[in-house]
Amino acid sequence: MRRSKLYREQTSKYDCHKLYSLKDAIRIVKEEMPHSKFDETIEIAFKLGIDPKKSDQNVRGAVTLPKGTGKEIKVVVIASGQAAEDAKEAGADMVGFEDIIEKIKGGWLDFDSLISTPDAMPKVRPLGRTLGPRGLMPNPKTGTVTNNVSAAVTEAKAGKVEYRADRGACAHVPVGKLSFSLEDIQENCNSVIKAILAARPSTTKGTYLISCSICSTMSPGIKVNTKEFTRRP
Repeated sequence: MRRSKLYREQTSKYDCHKLYSLKDAIRIVKEEMPHSKFDETIEIAFKLGIDPKKSDQNVRGAVTLPKGTGKEIKVVVIASGQAAEDAKEAGADMVGFEDIIEKIKGGWLDFDSLISTPDAMPKVRPLGRTLGPRGLMPNPKTGTVTNNVSAAVTEAKAGKVEYRADRGACAHVPVGKLSFSLEDIQENCNSVIKAILAARPSTTKGTYLISCSICSTMSPGIKVNTKEFTRRP
């Protein structure tokens, strides 16, 4: 496979066989690698020792990044009555019920987070084929199906990100932008790592956190030594 000039320059900045500390991996991606002209997203990825085919080994949830995502989050809420008023006061970008459902049915997906009250879910569930592949389907596990819509909107706006193990037992989570300081990226990473470790299914046997890597939108992944995570109290 022929690699681009940028990729070849990036891979010359680190040892692809070495396991780096989290701090060093972030530093290499942020400060040593050449990058594209836009503000790339930094992502942390995990390979987990789970069987994603088993329902009791699903790893899914959400965590609020202490330093935010670096992106303005557009939040839409499906609710009525007092819950709708609470969502508006909390700063939701759009609040509605049947009107929003009809817009989504028509192909409208111009938002980053969709929150619903439990009583609205019977009408939201049929939208699963549209929302699911984009990770926008409200779910109680991620706090996006709730009666406390005010708190959900506030958390989403503050930088709440979801994590979910895919069919290959891998989870990819954004942790900020390349323009963030090294310390802010690391703090966000630590929050995600803590959440992933806490989400370990009780039925999982053997090694849970098999591998981890850090990358930016246009860079290769830097392998991280997971032992520093499991040693943490």
